[in-house]
Amino acid sequence: MTQISSPDQERYLNRIKQRKRIILLLRISLLLLFVFLWEYAVRSGRVNGFIFSSPTRIVTSGIDLLLHGNLLAHTGITLAETGASFALVIGISFLIAILLWWNQSLCDILEPYLVILNSLPKSAMAPIFLVWLGNNMKAIIVTAVSVAIFGSILNLYTSFTSTDPDKLKLIRTLGGNRLDCLTKVVIPISFPSILSIMKVDIGLCLIGVVIGEFLAARKGLGYLIIYGSQVFKMDWVMLSIILLCIIAALLYIGISGLEKKQA
Repeated sequence: MTQISSPDQERYLNRIKQRKRIILLLRISLLLLFVFLWEYAVRSGRVNGFIFSSPTRIVTSGIDLLLHGNLLAHTGITLAETGASFALVIGISFLIAILLWWNQSLCDILEPYLVILNSLPKSAMAPIFLVWLGNNMKAIIVTAVSVAIFGSILNLYTSFTSTDPDKLKLIRTLGGNRLDCLTKVVIPISFPSILSIMKVDIGLCLIGVVIGEFLAARKGLGYLIIYGSQVFKMDWVMLSIILLCIIAALLYIGISGLEKKQA
C-alpha cells in the first residue's frame, strides 16, 4: 500500500534535501577556493613553488609518475597493507573483546595492560618491529595493527558491556545460555558501535601503514613521501599526501555506506 505524504511532510523533506545540497555545494566551493588561492599564491610569487608545490605541479607530476613511474604500484601496496592490517585488527580485537566479556576475571587481569599498551606512542614501536621482523611488509602490517588494535579492543568491550542488562536477564529467563546472550543480544545491539569503531580503525590502520612505510619500505605512498622529501621533490610529497587523503575518504565512505545499508 502506497503511503501518501502530507504537504507539510513534503516541505520538510524538501528542506532537508535542499540543506544537503547546499552543504555539498559549500564543501566543493571551499575546496575549489583553497586550490585557486594555492595556485595563485605560487604563480604570483607570494609562496615558493619549489617548497610548497602547487596544484598544477602536483597534477603534472602525478601524470608523469602514472605514465613513466610506479604510482599505481605505490598506491596499490599501501592499500593492500591497509586492508590486511584492518582485517587483522577487526578479527583479533573482536575475538579478544568477546573473551573479555565472557570472562570477567580475565578482563580484570588484562584491562590495565591494554590501557597501558594503548597509551604507548606507536611510532616508537615501529623500529622495534623492524628489528624483530626485518625490513619487509610484515613489519609494516604489524606496526599498523599495533596502532589500532588496543583501542579497538577496549572500545568493543565497552560496547559489549553497555548492553541493557534487562534484555540479558530476559534471555536467561527464557532458558538461554551465555552464548545465546552474546549472539542474540550483545552483538546485534552493539552492531552500530562496531561499525563506528571500524570507521576509526580504518583510519588508524592507514596511519600505521604510513608510519611503517617511513621506516621499512621500498614501495608505497609512505616511502614516496620520505624519498621525495630526501631528494627535494616536494611535488611527489604533496601528491602522496593528497592520495592518502583520497584513500582515507574512500575507505570511510565505504564503511559509512555499509552502516547506512544496515540501518
